[in-house]
Amino acid sequence: MNSPKIGWVGMGRMGYPMAERLVDAGYDVHVWNRTRSKAEPLAAKGATLVDSPRDLAGVDILGTMVSTGQDVEQVYFGENGVLSGDKTPKVFLDCSSIADHQSAAIRARLAERGAELIASPVSGNGKCVKAGKLSAVASGPRDAFEKVRPVIAAMAANGVSYVGEGELARFCKIAHNVFLGVVTQNLAEITVLAEKAGIPRSAFLDFMNNSVMGSIFTRYKTNALVNLDWTTTFTPGLLRKDLDLGMSSARDLGVPMPVTAATREALQAHFGAATLQDDPEAYLQKDFAALLETVALAAGLELESENSPYPTGLELPQAAE
Repeated sequence: MNSPKIGWVGMGRMGYPMAERLVDAGYDVHVWNRTRSKAEPLAAKGATLVDSPRDLAGVDILGTMVSTGQDVEQVYFGENGVLSGDKTPKVFLDCSSIADHQSAAIRARLAERGAELIASPVSGNGKCVKAGKLSAVASGPRDAFEKVRPVIAAMAANGVSYVGEGELARFCKIAHNVFLGVVTQNLAEITVLAEKAGIPRSAFLDFMNNSVMGSIFTRYKTNALVNLDWTTTFTPGLLRKDLDLGMSSARDLGVPMPVTAATREALQAHFGAATLQDDPEAYLQKDFAALLETVALAAGLELESENSPYPTGLELPQAAE
């Protein structure tokens, strides 16, 4: 597939920078978003905006980055959906995080139209996309994957891993987010432990980031934890959903996951602690790193911002003068 025409749906925190990388890579990208104004800056960079998903039926590859499996179904099969007419894109590339059974059902419906689905959830946030630190995992027919590999690589510059047929990529993403929850909960616990012993959060986390236990994730979350900046990248509700999906898969497959179970219950305490806030619903829409406050509350520790900006490792390189 030489220089494929790409359709894209989803202009959220992840979808916009992913589509932007496709435009910057020189692809012919056609975009639909429910709120058109969110896509207009991309049109200024060269993307083509369309009026409905139905207008994307003639593309070679249809990419989606939306919130839920129901959203994917609506985009594909709903009224004025991509498949509401006679044309069918050759390959559907879904980067959303949805359950494997939803993905399998969607795959079967696409097969009836002669189309193939590549499931390709990603690891990272919007800043990771822009900094070239996003990675992806993919599953589905191998020949279809090879067709879309360059497209995925343009968005996920840190690498794409093909893991096999069917919905295996969905399992990888669930496992990934289970690890995300466990790491975040434990990182909050040890940070509170260190602070209660008298160590500034910035000093402790700097040590951790430079140690063998540091990672891209711990480094880019440090600024939030040090300065109590809960600008949303991922909500506690979405994390709870993924932990529940992980636990459900573990029960189905007979895999004991006691650490995950404990993390899930610790996360639930955050929802209870949110009722102490002036606006609990708004608080729960903040970033999941706010778990730090719940751990501190249980430890009898009152947190204050250290007002000490910490490099995230995701800063964009400065253009040469």
